[in-house]
Amino acid sequence: MIKKHNFNAGPSILPDVVIRNAAEAILDFNGSGLSLLSISHRTKDFDAVMAEADALFRELLHVPDNYKIFYVGGGASTMFYEVAANFLGRKAGYVNTGVWSKKAIKEAKRYGEVEVLATSEDRDFTYIPKGFAIPEDLDYLHITSNNTIYGTEYHEDIDSPVPLIADMSSDILSRPVDVSKYAMIYGGAQKNLAPAGAVFAIIREDMLDRIVRDLPTMASFRTHVENNSMFNTPPVFPIYVLKETLKWLKSIGGVEEIHRRNVEKAQLLYDEIDRNPLFRGTVVKEDRSLMNICFVMAEGYEELAPEFMAYATERGMVGIKGHRLVGGFRASCYNALPKESVEALVACMQEFAKSHVK
Repeated sequence: MIKKHNFNAGPSILPDVVIRNAAEAILDFNGSGLSLLSISHRTKDFDAVMAEADALFRELLHVPDNYKIFYVGGGASTMFYEVAANFLGRKAGYVNTGVWSKKAIKEAKRYGEVEVLATSEDRDFTYIPKGFAIPEDLDYLHITSNNTIYGTEYHEDIDSPVPLIADMSSDILSRPVDVSKYAMIYGGAQKNLAPAGAVFAIIREDMLDRIVRDLPTMASFRTHVENNSMFNTPPVFPIYVLKETLKWLKSIGGVEEIHRRNVEKAQLLYDEIDRNPLFRGTVVKEDRSLMNICFVMAEGYEELAPEFMAYATERGMVGIKGHRLVGGFRASCYNALPKESVEALVACMQEFAKSHVK
């Protein structure tokens, strides 16, 4: 059987050891004789899972003591409206860097005025806007740190005079982040942490005093902080896998080491895209994502796209078709993707070029 190389954008690749440990826990969780899928979330054993996940998250991201971490079911799309429901009283600022930013903006407009402070839509979201003014009368500023569809990413934490909230669904724990610069970080777990079904949130405690309206119980962030993510039944299986992923990340050297690996993988593929006459990148170089590497056939070779897709698929490349909105190709190189998979894709591109370069 041909080895498969998983470049899916999400749900995405997880470390092999994490999958094995999760599979064992499904059969017998912690020697209890019960499956992880059918245990009570109010047991001491699962309390230990939650406590370990919290401790590992804090250690790996150097989360300050005045921040709380919680988990809820759902995805980041649910958080788009919940962030605004909790914090948007009069006016919030958003940066529009793509599809997910636009969705967050749409949901926020239900609760108050939204000012789009900057956008890269004028150039098809191929760059990250910089140097824009941030009014000090905003309730908060919202950004999407990595744009999975277009392949752009913030590589530095921005300074904001108002509370900064970031959707980090697709680059959490892939690079060092100064958590203290953010009022809240949230994201879906299905990129770098766990299967789909859970959302993580890291929130500065004083933000709970900024909740602007009387909300349904489950929509209030205060509910989940005060009840340690246990107000209702949490997504037990994804949280367990998340904990195992954090353990794996710590075992290999933490965020600093995975960032080194991610830079190495991305550079390898971007170098080939820039060198190979059949392909070209789609975003400005300084804003290229480490997580989602987007490219297309170069001018004059556009008709080869279906043939290259078939060629790559035959050689075990999985999930490299670009998003339906932009086309082309996208290689998602999340934390658990080994360098060997990127090397295999690069070799595939080189071999294809040998017989197709004019």
